[in-house]
Amino acid sequence: MRKKEDLHTVYNAALSVFAEYGFRKSTLEDIAARLGMTKSNLYLYAKNKKALYHDTVAWALTRWQNHVRSAVAKARDPKSQFTVMCFKAVEYLSEDNDFRRVLIHDPEIFPMFPVEDPFHDINRRSVEMIKDILVRGIREKQFRPADPDRLSEVIFFIYKMVIIRTYIQTKDDEMKEVFANIFELMTRGLFVE
Repeated sequence: MRKKEDLHTVYNAALSVFAEYGFRKSTLEDIAARLGMTKSNLYLYAKNKKALYHDTVAWALTRWQNHVRSAVAKARDPKSQFTVMCFKAVEYLSEDNDFRRVLIHDPEIFPMFPVEDPFHDINRRSVEMIKDILVRGIREKQFRPADPDRLSEVIFFIYKMVIIRTYIQTKDDEMKEVFANIFELMTRGLFVE
């Protein structure tokens, strides 16, 4: 196998181990065993467990982001793009059980008030995706005039709050209804009727 294919395999295996045991209890031996390789072979892909964890989480966040980006690209207008983005981003974790479990073990992956964001670049790309939709919607007069820089930050903050409350802190369907209410409130203030 080529190394790039191996990385996806390594990250999938690492994600499943981190989901099962959490970062602290997971070992490189566990991950190597899941891959059917030796621990020394695993060092070809990561210098230590912390680096492998960071790279695996970055890979999982990027996969989530690409899933949303792909869905948004299929929508034709800014209102549809915004709607698809909001719902696909929130629904994704209901499908990715391993990454949802990793977030439950380590909610600091998605910090609400970060002093330091370990995934700043990835989160910045998410904010930029929101901003691009806002800019287009404002330009095409489908959205009310607003500061897209500030509004994209606010929307991302709300999104993180919904993710944390839906998948990390609660286990009931109440947050789905809360999210629907938040979405309606955002779009009534944003969309031009």
